Amino acid sequence: MHTRHSNPLKQLGTLGQSIWLDYIRRDLMAGGGLRRLIEADGLRGMTSNPAIFQKAVAGSQDYDEDIRAMAVEGKDARSIYEALSQRDVQSAADEFRPLYDRTDGKDGYVSLEVNPHLAHDTHGTIQEARRLWDALDRPNVFIKVPATAEGLPAIQQLIAEGISVNVTLLFGLPRYRQVAEAYIAGIEARAAQGKPIKPVASVASFFVSRIDARVDPLLETLIAQGGEKADLANRARGQVAIASAKIAYQIYKEIFASDRFKKLAAQGARVQRLLWASTGTKNPDYSDVKYIEALIGPDTINTAPLETLDAYRDHGEPKARLEQDVPEAYWVLRRLAELGVSLDNITRRLEDEGVEKFNQPFDELMETLAQPLSRHETRSS
Repeated sequence: MHTRHSNPLKQLGTLGQSIWLDYIRRDLMAGGGLRRLIEADGLRGMTSNPAIFQKAVAGSQDYDEDIRAMAVEGKDARSIYEALSQRDVQSAADEFRPLYDRTDGKDGYVSLEVNPHLAHDTHGTIQEARRLWDALDRPNVFIKVPATAEGLPAIQQLIAEGISVNVTLLFGLPRYRQVAEAYIAGIEARAAQGKPIKPVASVASFFVSRIDARVDPLLETLIAQGGEKADLANRARGQVAIASAKIAYQIYKEIFASDRFKKLAAQGARVQRLLWASTGTKNPDYSDVKYIEALIGPDTINTAPLETLDAYRDHGEPKARLEQDVPEAYWVLRRLAELGVSLDNITRRLEDEGVEKFNQPFDELMETLAQPLSRHETRSS
């Protein structure tokens, strides 16, 4: 057990990593829990998504009164969802505001996602992101836009307009290069218009554990077959997600050290930090802090669910490991192709599934929010 003075969560900050929480619920802000996490654990930001909101609304009574009141006013499910989610994000952003000011806009952000059904609609995403940005009316919020092919031009346009973006559902390295390109091109366009670029922030959320959850079963099949491939597969098992993230970080360093970006940095542009998402461990054979321990490095963010934060506070061992064993990371990814595993195909599939994984809870939430409406309508008819 760690002493109070050596809280591993707090130590992450000394290694240059910001720990964020992948969770939002009204009672966390109202009950002072969020403030305690900020003060005691050095929490530096917060992310939400449609699945998290669906759980918050379905899993608590915190929202019932507001939902009923809005239903009586005749508001539809979509409007109710927007009002509830925006209120939560605003109150969380207000809790983080002193940190945002103190870190000169580096940390203290809360993210809200555009409607996940817009993932393949560039124009719709831009319009919705503008609307949410105006409605939230806080400098320390991110609008989450998925890293789909259609999301990329939206990201570039929003950054050019001065809207801060959390690029979500990012799985593959080729796509990561495009995401960084969209950000830099957006900043260039804004600078060319003579508009201030310093207030504009962005993070690229690289989803980690889902890669292993998809690749490991393929490797386990090869291990079971025995022979030479089994040895390779065994070495790669459970290593592919972390290897990808380590290489993403090498790409990040190369892109943001380029002369092209240095010109913008001289005018106040911020780097687009890498954020490790999907860092709860899905495989019970692996350490519950696996996806925090391996990915600690300067200028990065890790957003973790509450149970992963609790686990890390209890038995995390912070060390800067993100740049350790980088040659091994390249080795692992090269070997995958020899084993007949196409990481590009897998990450493309994960992106499609990721969109669906947010559409489904979003739709369930819409149904939940429509229920008090139908109850109210039957009473008043």
